[in-house]
Amino acid sequence: MSGSREIRTKIHSVKNTQKITRAMELVAASKMRKARDRMEEARPYAVHAKNIIAHITRASMEYLHPYFQKREVKRAGIIVISTDRGLCGGLNINLFKAVVKAIQQYQADKVEVNLCLIGVKAESFFKRLSGVNVISAANFHNGDDALASITGAVTVMIEAFDNGTIDELDLFSNKFVNTIRQEPTKEQLLPIAEMHDEKAEENMAARWDYIYEPGAKRVLDVLLVRYIESQVYRGVVENLACEQAARMLAMKNATDNAGEIIDELKLKYNKARQAVITQELAEIVSGAAAV
Repeated sequence: MSGSREIRTKIHSVKNTQKITRAMELVAASKMRKARDRMEEARPYAVHAKNIIAHITRASMEYLHPYFQKREVKRAGIIVISTDRGLCGGLNINLFKAVVKAIQQYQADKVEVNLCLIGVKAESFFKRLSGVNVISAANFHNGDDALASITGAVTVMIEAFDNGTIDELDLFSNKFVNTIRQEPTKEQLLPIAEMHDEKAEENMAARWDYIYEPGAKRVLDVLLVRYIESQVYRGVVENLACEQAARMLAMKNATDNAGEIIDELKLKYNKARQAVITQELAEIVSGAAAV
């Protein structure tokens, strides 16, 4: 019965693992609801900020801010938003594949790449990657303080663009489509390209500009920095929602797989137990016949 005992031990072990994955699935589901609420609260601000910038880029501006001026790209900056923790399926690796592909394209064009890494997983992955410079990093163990956690790292990238250390700034993050679908996305933050606001297409025909007070330069200096920060923050809160959704799905799959393994082990256990009983009966019958 040694084989049966080993199978019983395995069944007990897998059941314990199944309880853990089931609990993690429920915790992720609870956190996902909170993360989605934060994401939905942050989206309108980011969308309205983007609409304002879309209007400015298409207007007849009295002052052309440096953030709107294209440069020859010799040094590129990339902000990567990942998770702090694992056990969330292929969420991070799919994003990292897209970033690595972009880095390889830059390197093929002989463009120097500088990274801003947000999240422990991005930091641990890209610090081992050759041919790139990590100039800022941040993580957010506490999702409630995400904005304060990333502001410093993002400011470093904005100042690098101001100083000419980088000529282009891109943002890579995961977009929350629905509970079972998250997509890696790329957005160019700097220089700010002309954008289109479908709701404002009719008003844009005349290409009128805003009246700036106290002045276009002072207003745009503050507004554009806030716009970039809002887009990065939106990426962070969406990535947090993606993380919990991906973890919930991964733990559900793990729980289901554990159930299948338990069923297979039970079948093996019953076969092994039946074989032992059959052998014992055969021995009894043989003994009786010999007498």
